[in-house]
Amino acid sequence: MTASEILTDRPGTREAGSVTLNSITKYYGDQVAVDDLSLEIRPGEFLSLLGPSGCGKTTTLRMIAGFEHPDAGDIHISGTSVLGTPPFKRDVNTVFQAYALFPHMSIAENVAYGLQQRRTPKGEIRDRVSSALDLVQMRRFADRRPTQLSGGQQQRIALARALVNRPSVLLLDEPLGALDRQLREEMQLELKLLQSRIGITFVFVTHDQGEALSMSDRIAIMRDGRIEQLADATTVYAKPASAYVAAFVGQQNFFHGPVTENGTAVASAHVLVRAASDPLAATNGEAAVRPENVRVEIERPGDALLGANAVRGEVIGISHLGETMQYLVRLGDDQSLVARRPTPEAPDLRVGDAVICSWTPAHVLLFAAADDATAGGYIAPPTL
Repeated sequence: MTASEILTDRPGTREAGSVTLNSITKYYGDQVAVDDLSLEIRPGEFLSLLGPSGCGKTTTLRMIAGFEHPDAGDIHISGTSVLGTPPFKRDVNTVFQAYALFPHMSIAENVAYGLQQRRTPKGEIRDRVSSALDLVQMRRFADRRPTQLSGGQQQRIALARALVNRPSVLLLDEPLGALDRQLREEMQLELKLLQSRIGITFVFVTHDQGEALSMSDRIAIMRDGRIEQLADATTVYAKPASAYVAAFVGQQNFFHGPVTENGTAVASAHVLVRAASDPLAATNGEAAVRPENVRVEIERPGDALLGANAVRGEVIGISHLGETMQYLVRLGDDQSLVARRPTPEAPDLRVGDAVICSWTPAHVLLFAAADDATAGGYIAPPTL
């Protein structure tokens, strides 16, 4: 048997690895941390809970793990209610941002610890520990101590320690947060490949949209203890359900104003932004355009008057982002716009240049102006 087969070789049903949250609510004092939340996580799925600090994602994960108890609602794991079931009796394991490895034990002893507590036969412990270390490519480090490993290596050991117990569901609470950017991106790929190989359910908590987009089968974007949108990465990015989701996933330029042209445009202070979408039934609206969909060109003397989806501005900032060039353009005293172009195609601009920015109706999203997530023009996701 392969390492992944040894670690997942267990009897099961069609529901094994499923997680169902039925109207769960959690209070801390008089504050609602999770608010009547329902969610079905499919067996073998990689699902991410994404949102800013305080949105309820970690509390939700901790209730699945059994470290917190809902004040209302029910939780089913593999088809069975786990209300009142302590964490160590639930068919889940959790990997935290702080790996909590025992410094006085070897790597192999750390991985074996949970099996020893369950009085697993020694021969089986040896085989399963070796398989778990093989799975995360760390077998050659079995005799070392955690302090002799890098952060990325310790993260792999924490994964092996969780997987060796053969959980139906693996819960990951921002496990990559302590790593530097390059290592974090490498581990994103490795985590997704690992999950695909072993086929167990992963529930991943993060505030990093890039992590969620790159790894998840589906993403649950949370806000104020509720799910704002649940969909695959492509849908969340291209068809956000609200201005909040549009602002949080990726980056947007927002324009605010009255809805005109039979609901298909927003007349902001600087530009008429026309969309190709269905008409918006609202008096006031917000139009969103992603920076990568904005063309920016030097303004030439005698350029014609502009129509919809085109605006004059002044370059006030230029950033080289490697594969792309980013331009910050002032439209007026109260708004700026960001454009990004692939580096090989980027125009040769300087700070102070007068430019024309434009985009197509197909790249415009319209929202009713009932969401306070986007006040102030260009919106970047929260920095946490």
